[in-house]
Amino acid sequence: MAHEILVGLEVLDDEKYRQYRAAMMPILAQYQGAFGYDFTVSKVLKSPTQEPINRVFTLCFPNANNMDSFFSDAEYLTVKALYFTDSVASTTIISSYEK
Repeated sequence: MAHEILVGLEVLDDEKYRQYRAAMMPILAQYQGAFGYDFTVSKVLKSPTQEPINRVFTLCFPNANNMDSFFSDAEYLTVKALYFTDSVASTTIISSYEK
C-alpha cells in the first residue's frame, strides 16, 4: 500500500532549498518517491505547533519501507547536510498515512 507524508517547512533560503531539491530528486527516484502537492504559503491560520510554516508538500512512496530507506540513505543525508540544514529553520510532519 502506498505511503504518503504531509510536511510543513519554514524555508529561510529559497535558492539553497532549490539546490537541495535538485540534488535530492535522483535519490528520491531511486526509492520510487515523488512529490505530490507542493505549495508556498503566506499565512497559517491554525496549527498545533509553534513552528512557522511557509512551505507545504506531500511526499509519496510505494510503501513505508521505501520512505524509511530514503530518509536514512547515506547519499541523501550528505545532500541534506549540504543544503537542507542551512536553508530550512523547522520541519513539521503534519501527517503520515497509507493511501
